[in-house]
Amino acid sequence: MNTVREWSAPLGLVTCGWALAACSAVWWWLAETPSDRLFVGLLVVVLAVAAGSGSLLRPRLRADPSGIALRGFTGTRHHPWAQVRVEVRSRQRFGLSTSTLELDTESGELVVLGKLDLGEDPQDVADALDVLRG
Repeated sequence: MNTVREWSAPLGLVTCGWALAACSAVWWWLAETPSDRLFVGLLVVVLAVAAGSGSLLRPRLRADPSGIALRGFTGTRHHPWAQVRVEVRSRQRFGLSTSTLELDTESGELVVLGKLDLGEDPQDVADALDVLRG
């Protein structure tokens, strides 16, 4: 089976981030007082950084029968299946339940990915990784 699966932040969310950053930039340009410009300028920076990271880190996780590839700000790192431990952790806090996918490598790297990073439920991603791992 020559299957490749990829997961990343939802494209609609990244696009929405860029649109909000652009609208905020126009708002900054129209702002009249220095305090408004400071506040809106910070908003533009935060939105642009969030949307930029969502764009640059696509796909965040890629898996095939040979192993996984994790994309980060410093590049993409490939790890063979023999060197990766996959675990899903679920927590409940304040009545809300959240799950994260933990990828622990033999090199000591621990990557924790949530639904926002993957665009899917972490348990579903872990199940797909198990199938690819064989």
